[in-house]
Amino acid sequence: MAVITKFVVVREGVEKMTFTSKKEADAYDKMLDVADNLIPFLAKSELGLEDNDIEKIGFYLAQHKDELQSLLKGSVPEKKKAVKKVSKKTDLD
Repeated sequence: MAVITKFVVVREGVEKMTFTSKKEADAYDKMLDVADNLIPFLAKSELGLEDNDIEKIGFYLAQHKDELQSLLKGSVPEKKKAVKKVSKKTDLD
């Protein structure tokens, strides 16, 4: 019989996500903490956003916190290199 260890992130009595490693579970829990702090911050803005949109933005910013921190420090985001499309020429003659 196999034994499987699972790490479950629970918030306010609700199971949010299950992970196979403690590191992943802790990272997700920390992301939820960041989102919980961002949502009230965004809610008190005068942007006129709906509650659902505020929650989505809060989670998006929390999920991309490293990139956001870099942007807030004034660094320029890395541009993704464009992939050149190679057209194939065929001779039908």
